[in-house]
Amino acid sequence: MAGSGQNRGELDQFQKVFFEECSELLGNLDDQFAMLGENPSDRETLNAVFRAVHSIKAGAGAFGFSDLVAFAHEFEATLDALRDGRIANTERITALLVRAGDVLAHLIEAVQKGRKAEAGYGDEVAAELAALLGAPVQSANRNEGMPVEGVTTSGPRKVVIRFRPHAEMFRHANEPLLLFRELRGLGSLSVTCDFQGLPAFGELDPEEAYLAWSLEIETAESLVRLREVFEFVEDDCALDFEELLPSPDTQHKVSLTPTNGDGAAELGSEGTPGTGQRGGSMGSIRVDLARIDRLVNMVGELVITQAMLAQEIDDQAQLNGRQTIRRHEELAMLTRELQECVMAIRMQPVKSVFARMPRLVRDVAAKLEKSIRLVTSGEQTEVDKTVIEELADPLTHMIRNAIDHGIESPAARIAAGKPETGTIELSAAHAGSNILIHVADDGGGIDRERLLAKAVAKGIVPAGASLTEEEIDELIFSPGFSTAEKVTDVSGRGVGMDVVRRNIVNLGGRIQVSSVHGRGTRFTLVIPLTLAVLDGMIVQVGAERYILPLTSILESYRPDPRHIRAVTGGMNVAAIRGEYIRLVHLHEIFEVPDAVTDPAQGIVVLVETTQGGKIGIVVDDLVGQQQVVIKSLTDNFDPVDGVSGATILGNGKVALIVDIEQMSAMAAHRSGGRGRTAQTSTLPAIDVAA
Repeated sequence: MAGSGQNRGELDQFQKVFFEECSELLGNLDDQFAMLGENPSDRETLNAVFRAVHSIKAGAGAFGFSDLVAFAHEFEATLDALRDGRIANTERITALLVRAGDVLAHLIEAVQKGRKAEAGYGDEVAAELAALLGAPVQSANRNEGMPVEGVTTSGPRKVVIRFRPHAEMFRHANEPLLLFRELRGLGSLSVTCDFQGLPAFGELDPEEAYLAWSLEIETAESLVRLREVFEFVEDDCALDFEELLPSPDTQHKVSLTPTNGDGAAELGSEGTPGTGQRGGSMGSIRVDLARIDRLVNMVGELVITQAMLAQEIDDQAQLNGRQTIRRHEELAMLTRELQECVMAIRMQPVKSVFARMPRLVRDVAAKLEKSIRLVTSGEQTEVDKTVIEELADPLTHMIRNAIDHGIESPAARIAAGKPETGTIELSAAHAGSNILIHVADDGGGIDRERLLAKAVAKGIVPAGASLTEEEIDELIFSPGFSTAEKVTDVSGRGVGMDVVRRNIVNLGGRIQVSSVHGRGTRFTLVIPLTLAVLDGMIVQVGAERYILPLTSILESYRPDPRHIRAVTGGMNVAAIRGEYIRLVHLHEIFEVPDAVTDPAQGIVVLVETTQGGKIGIVVDDLVGQQQVVIKSLTDNFDPVDGVSGATILGNGKVALIVDIEQMSAMAAHRSGGRGRTAQTSTLPAIDVAA
C-alpha cells in the first residue's frame, strides 16, 4: 500500500507539471492568435500553435484524459492541414481557431478540477474543424479511449519518410526499431538503411547514432497519424515526409512539410536531409516557488549580516587597517552579485500578462461594436514573479476602461476625422530599479467638464472648487466614481480605477494619468522590479531612523527661512521654483521626541505621490542611500499606519520603511482634511495666514 501511495504522489506531481505547462502554452496561444489575425499566412505562428496543441495532446494522452485528447487531435489535424497548405487560412478560420482554443482551455480546466466537461461541450467547434477537413467527427464527451482520426483518403497512400537521428538520440533512451515496428502496424512497410554517416570501426561511439533510414509505407492512415509515431523523437532527429500520389501517366511526388521537431526543414548543403545537430539551447528547470522564496530570504539575511559587518568595520577602521576594509569590500561585491543572481531566478517577462490582453480587446470590442487594435511592445521586459501575478487585474481594468470610455464608436471617430479603427498601446520598459508600463489610447480623452460635474454631484468635490486639469484627471481614481451613463457588464458600477490604484500602491508603485481632449489618454504605471529589496534613503528623525523609497524622491535641500510660510489649517508650505510645497514633519506623524521642528534647521526631502503631487518631508538629516531587505510587518508584527514594511540596519536596529501615500493622507487628516489639492499649488493661489 505504501508503494501505491508513493506512485499516486508521483503521478500527482507529474500532473501538476503538465497543468503548469498547459497554462504557459494557453497563455501564448492568445498572443499567437492575435498574430494570425494580422497575418493569416504566417507559417512560423502556425507552427507555434501546432506545437502547443500537440504538446497538450501528448501530455493528456499520457494521463488518459480521453476527452481532451479527442478534441486536441481534431484541432491538431486542422492546424496540420493549414501548415501543409491544404487549407488556406482566412479571417473566419482564425476566428474558429480562437474558439477552439477556448474549448481546449475549458477541457483542461475540467480535468484539472477532476470533473468531466458539460455534455456536448465543444462538439459544435469540433464539427466545424472536421468540416474543414471533410472528415466525420466523434463527440469528445462520448469518446472513451481512441482519439479521433484526422484526414483519410478513400484508398491507401504511399508515403516516404526520411528519418535521420541526431547523434545523441540513443542517450535520450530512444530506439528507432520500436518506431519501425509501430509503423509496420499501420501498413505495408519497406525500410532502406543509409550507411553513409558510419565512421571507421575504431572511431565508433556506442552511444551515438550514425545510421539514417528511408521508410516507404503504403497505408490508409492519415498523415497526422504517421507523424504521431515520431512525436516523442521529433527533437532528436531530422524528418521529411513525402507523399507519392499516383496519376494516369506517372507518379507525382508531393513534398510535405519537412520537420525537425520545430516545424522547419533541416537540410544539408545539397538540399537533402542533413545531419546538423541541434544548436545549443538555453536549458531550464522548474523550481517550486516556495524553495525560491526560502532562498531569497536566506540571501536577505546574508545582506543584513554583511551590512552589520560593514558597520562594525567602519566603527573600528582605525584598529583593523585597510586590509580588513578591502576584504569587506570584496565580500560586499560578492554578496551583491549573489543577491542579483538569486533575484534573477524570480524574474519573468511581462509577456505572460500581456498575452492575455489581445483576447480581452477582441471580446470587449466586439461586445461594444467597436473596431480596436492592440499594439504591444516590450513584452520581454522582466519583473519579479510576485509583481507579475499582481499586474493582471489592474491591466485588465485599464484595458476595459480604454475600450469602453476611451475609444469612440466607429461613427464618432470618422466624424472626428480619425481612422475608424482605434488603437490601444500597451508597452513595458525598464527604468532603473522600476518597470514602466504604459497604457495609451487614441480616443476622445478625458472630458474634464463632465468629470468635474459628476464629482460635484456625487459630493466628491465641493461646488465651486477650482481644480487644475491634473487634479480633475485624478478624480477618476476616487472610490465609487464612474462616468458611465448606464451600468453594463463592461463598466458603470463605480469599481475599477480606484481598485487599480490600490493594487499598484500595494506593489509599492504609483500610477499617473495624462490626457489631451480629443486625442487620447495615457496611464503610466511605475512599479518596483521586485518586492524583496528596496533602494532607499536612510533619514534621521530624533533618535530614530526611517527609510524613504528612493523611487519617490525627487530631491532634498535645506530651505531658506524666508521661503517658509504658515497657511490656514495648521500647515507649513515651502516655496521652490514657483510652487508652494506642503511640508510634512515626520516626527509629528510618528510622534518622535527630540526631533528638529524648524524646517530651516533640518532637511526637506521632496517626494512625488501617486496622484502626481509633491510634498516635502521634513527630517533631521540624511544618513545615506542603501539597498535594504524588506521585511513584512504583517507577517512579523502588526500593521502600522504610514509604514509599508521594515528592515534591519547594519547596527542591528530595525528601521521602518515609510509608506508615502499613507503618510501623506495621515498628514492631511491631522491638518483638518486639506488633502490632495493642497499638496502642490502655484504661488498666486496660496492662502497665507496672517
